[in-house]
Amino acid sequence: MRKMLLAALSRVLQGPAAAGRTASRVMVASRNYGDFASEATFEIKPCDLHRLEKGPGTTAVMTREEGLHYYKTMQTIRRMELKSDQLYKQKIIRGFCHLYDGQEACCVGIEAAIKPTDHVITAYRAHGFTFTRGVPVREILAELTGRKGGCAKGKGGSMHMYTKNFYGGNGIVGAQVPLGAGVALACKYFGKNEICVALYGDGAANQGQIFETYNMAALWKLPCIFVCENNRYGMGTSVERAAASTDYYKRGYFIPGLRVDGMDILCVRESIKFAADYCRAGNGPLVMELQTYRYHGHSMSDPGISYRTREEIQEVRSKSDPITLLKDRMVNNNLASVEELKEIDVAVRKEIEEAAQFATTDPEPPLEELGHHIYFNEPPFEVRGPNQWIKYKSLS
Repeated sequence: MRKMLLAALSRVLQGPAAAGRTASRVMVASRNYGDFASEATFEIKPCDLHRLEKGPGTTAVMTREEGLHYYKTMQTIRRMELKSDQLYKQKIIRGFCHLYDGQEACCVGIEAAIKPTDHVITAYRAHGFTFTRGVPVREILAELTGRKGGCAKGKGGSMHMYTKNFYGGNGIVGAQVPLGAGVALACKYFGKNEICVALYGDGAANQGQIFETYNMAALWKLPCIFVCENNRYGMGTSVERAAASTDYYKRGYFIPGLRVDGMDILCVRESIKFAADYCRAGNGPLVMELQTYRYHGHSMSDPGISYRTREEIQEVRSKSDPITLLKDRMVNNNLASVEELKEIDVAVRKEIEEAAQFATTDPEPPLEELGHHIYFNEPPFEVRGPNQWIKYKSLS
């Protein structure tokens, strides 16, 4: 009681001066936010071109709102992957798990350049694309932990996540590329002004089915962007040791191609915009190579330092990190303040912790649902279990 009286007396004695200082701080904060530029223009690296007379421009305009959105999205993916690493090491996440940290500019830049009605299909390093396509973090982490609240009801795990206009998450190396061409064929067949982005890694780039798909896509002029995310290592093998030609953007031969700085979100965004316009105009497919880098090993079973040095990883982090690059651009061009971005970091960490709490407490799917969701929009039927006497009911 005595302390409360002393505090009240202190406020009275300070009078309007204290209120003035508070108002002053509010005015300074307000003025600082009001002083931010609404947009800025940036120089970006020119793309290497194959069978194209003209490529994307070398300048990009980014608004303050876009920059804040890109920053928060990339930070969310980065923190989600670091939390996944932690949960895996605690043996809460099991099985295959391929993390995306370091490559955030690729998925965020692609999503910024296409429409929600466009289509995306990728390989097993899919967490980032699952998020940018609209799946909440809590559903992604719950899928990783095999819980009922996961985006695939806990049945898909790390490599098999889906949502509207996003077709996974595919575990067979390179197999998603012909599927992506099939999606593009459907877009053309039904007369929709939509495209499909089919992604694969440098490790899959030598698969025969990819070249077969190039041929069909070129013959039928499919609205498909084939994107090779070249993170320099296919599992533990460097691209130089695995490929006679590392110019992946030229691999389509008769299909035009682009090679892009995949660590710069604006380079990715502008090049995908260019490619999307090219495909929508009826010109057929385009091959793109995004030069990027993964910080983790190929999967959680790979420490990632037996075929490359810690110094190499640290050099990429210090010179080419996509989040740091965007942050520096925004701060140096008065699109945001360091303090504002720190507030985003704090909010993202809180969101990830809450999502992880959900992912570790949500119940596992019940055994009787094991046979559900095999087909879409089909009447119920029985699925045989491990032997002929065990049956599971399957609902669409």
